[in-house]
Amino acid sequence: MYTGIGASAGIGIGSAVIVKEPSLAYDNKAVSDVDAEKKRLAEALDKCIAKTQAMADDMKERVGEKEAEILEGHVLLLMDPEMTGQMETSIADDKMCAEAAVEKICDYYMQMFSSIDDEMFQQRATDVCDIKTRLLKILLDVEDVDLANVPEGTVLVAEDLTPSMTAGINPKNVTGILTEVGGKTSHSAILARALEIPAVLSIPGITEKISNGDKVVLDGSEGQTYINPDEKLQAEYEQKRVAYLEEKAALAQFVGKETKTADGVKVELCANIGKPEDALKVVECDGEGIGLFRTEFLFMDRPQIPTEEEQFAAYKRVAETLEGKPVIIRTLDVGGDKEIPYLALEKEENPFLGFRAIRLCLKREDLYRPQLKALLRASAYGDIRIMVPMVTCLDELRAVKNMIAELKEELKAEGVAYDENIKVGIMIETPAASLMADVFAKEADFFSIGTNDLTGYTMAVDRGNAEVAYLYSAYNPAVLRSIERVIKAGRAEGIMVGMCGEAAADPLLAPLLISFGMNEFSVSATSILATRKGISLWTKEEADTVAAKAMSLTTEAEVEAYLKSVAKH
Repeated sequence: MYTGIGASAGIGIGSAVIVKEPSLAYDNKAVSDVDAEKKRLAEALDKCIAKTQAMADDMKERVGEKEAEILEGHVLLLMDPEMTGQMETSIADDKMCAEAAVEKICDYYMQMFSSIDDEMFQQRATDVCDIKTRLLKILLDVEDVDLANVPEGTVLVAEDLTPSMTAGINPKNVTGILTEVGGKTSHSAILARALEIPAVLSIPGITEKISNGDKVVLDGSEGQTYINPDEKLQAEYEQKRVAYLEEKAALAQFVGKETKTADGVKVELCANIGKPEDALKVVECDGEGIGLFRTEFLFMDRPQIPTEEEQFAAYKRVAETLEGKPVIIRTLDVGGDKEIPYLALEKEENPFLGFRAIRLCLKREDLYRPQLKALLRASAYGDIRIMVPMVTCLDELRAVKNMIAELKEELKAEGVAYDENIKVGIMIETPAASLMADVFAKEADFFSIGTNDLTGYTMAVDRGNAEVAYLYSAYNPAVLRSIERVIKAGRAEGIMVGMCGEAAADPLLAPLLISFGMNEFSVSATSILATRKGISLWTKEEADTVAAKAMSLTTEAEVEAYLKSVAKH
């Protein structure tokens, strides 16, 4: 058995087809005719834009608008005058051939995005890599890998499947995907889920361990893969495949239903988004609101700070899409580990503990005031709520609220409408905020627990470090005690307490969160129905019994084993 990341749920059974990219080597020599080389680049860009737009149009028709936006994002990058202008400058000033100019500038952007410790930004590096590969293929007249016509019952095996490659897949012929790199939030994973193809990513060296034609069984939920399994194991997974498809069909009954426990305790089930257009998917997936809108993307992929007007338009669009449902918008969370070149932030030895998020924003009012003012203006169009990230002390929350009060006066003087009673809450993602939750609850309008960072900071672990990754778990008693403390402190003051980290969608944790009294779950849009079902399986009394036992255990392994033993399906 080989283990990787289960990135697209389901059971895949079929024959392996190894996907290998052709060589993109080129003669890197100085050019003498700069104008001719610029023309080669321009023609390659035009051809790449046309091909990518055609793929996006096809994806929109076959799968949906949301999934097509990934490739439309590639088109925008290919048309970005900042990036293409740097390629032209490399040809003109450094006498580079078009291939070298593409490689140099794309590698620069890839390195910039990769340096940011955030999966969404690292995915943008993968997008640029995909664009680089396609441009080089066009310049070198190399054919694209054709995945549209693989035989029926194929399991694709590749070092990586780029969005452009995944977009060409015919799901009728492909029963599974295996790769050596990638994660749950990679665009390839998103497209695999949209195409409903089971996928296991990040299996080290899988392309060398498997041969064309090998029989493959993969579990995209558990992240497990078997090569040439015996008949007994294959039959077992055939049964699992049928059971999975039946369970998936059963989720349809939860569309349009309230999110509540078996004994009628109602909670709110929202979704996390990264861009304004993601709001459509939340509506499509029957979300009851947005529990986290990460605004960082509005500041990325551009040469300067977005204006107040640009931000206002984005926030207004989301509010109107949700038609009065709550929209929690997290203010800018960059700095330190999230590099944006035009901000010219200094490199830090320990960016996770450095000048970032609210610490940066309170010092850079040129960044923060326009964002807060745009949020206030957009609040006239829906139930917008402002969330402050990386809070560690009460002074930070008070400073934000004072700034908002000043901006309200400005808007009032200008005769601009806004929600006078707009809610201002905080993300609980540091041990300091957790320990002071009872104090924060008296001044914050709501809490949202960011379990990803809270787990990392509580356990003092870098989840990207393989040597210590075993410590990174929300099942750890220290993390669970922190979560319980925060929820109970918030509820004692009568404020909403939600969770927007990955733990919110974990069915094993559902009884604990219900017992603690959490009243808002925010998950990925595609996890909404499964989370609603998971919550519906428990009564409050049953959840209390499970929580009491789980909280008496002393190790992460004991907690996880116990929760698995009492899990409901």
